[in-house]
Amino acid sequence: MNAAKKEAAEQMENIDLVIEVLDARLPEASCNPLVDQLRNFRQRPCLKILNKTDLADPVATAAWKAFYEARKGVTAYPMTTKKPLDVARIPDLALSLAPHRGVPTKPLRIMIMGIPNVGKSTLMNALLKKRVAKVGDEPAVTKVQQKLYLGKHTVLVDTPGMLWPKIAMASDGLMLAASHAIGTNALIEEEVAEFLGNLLLERYPQLLTARYGMKTDGLDGISLIEHVAARRGFRVRGGEFDYEKGAHTLLQDYRTGALGRISLETPASRAAALAQHAAEVAEKTRLAEEKAAAKAEEAARGKRGS
Repeated sequence: MNAAKKEAAEQMENIDLVIEVLDARLPEASCNPLVDQLRNFRQRPCLKILNKTDLADPVATAAWKAFYEARKGVTAYPMTTKKPLDVARIPDLALSLAPHRGVPTKPLRIMIMGIPNVGKSTLMNALLKKRVAKVGDEPAVTKVQQKLYLGKHTVLVDTPGMLWPKIAMASDGLMLAASHAIGTNALIEEEVAEFLGNLLLERYPQLLTARYGMKTDGLDGISLIEHVAARRGFRVRGGEFDYEKGAHTLLQDYRTGALGRISLETPASRAAALAQHAAEVAEKTRLAEEKAAAKAEEAARGKRGS
């Protein structure tokens, strides 16, 4: 990740436009803060691809498009790589953000960025209409930066998926894990499924009822997973329901779209989460300062006593 960050910073000076691929189900949670830092420093415009819209709540996606396009130099484009017509619009959208480029003497130079497993490599292959980037259902498939040509006057620079060193909000990490942007070795699947279950019960109970044929009143994430295991007949030796398989099924049904079109965050829920996080940080800071002051006072009393 550090090597990828350094290389991206060096390349940013020599490009005209950033295409950032986001997961439409969790745009801000899947947005690496480093991308905006690097491009704002170099004053580069950005085409934010809200990918996997076929899996996302269309109402939430429309709100995210308006949210991003309120920013200077940003165009948001909801799409899915499964639709060739969606992909075909990208070159013209990119050129509209850098109209002074895209000619023989000044080719349009584009850097494609995004965190692992948001569909960056699939997008590259769809744009170039050939397999030039390795695609897989695991994060961090792209390992090195590569330069490719989209037509005669457009250059694409692909970068490895980059996660940032520390995810500040636990909910972001859980949303990323639920959406498979974090490898399975780095998480406890049951905990992620419980988080997802609670969120779905709050926002999409009707989809759970439609998929699993059960009433959701009074359920929490844990009991939801138990119901999924029971519904699917997952049992371990001794007759107990297989909680692990139930958790995995819930996650897979979300990831594949079997549950329906779901967004894990909206601009409104994001604002609320940030406000709560800021309050928690302020409280931790206050307690730390009080502890430090009490320790200093105790030390001062000791010195006066001696």
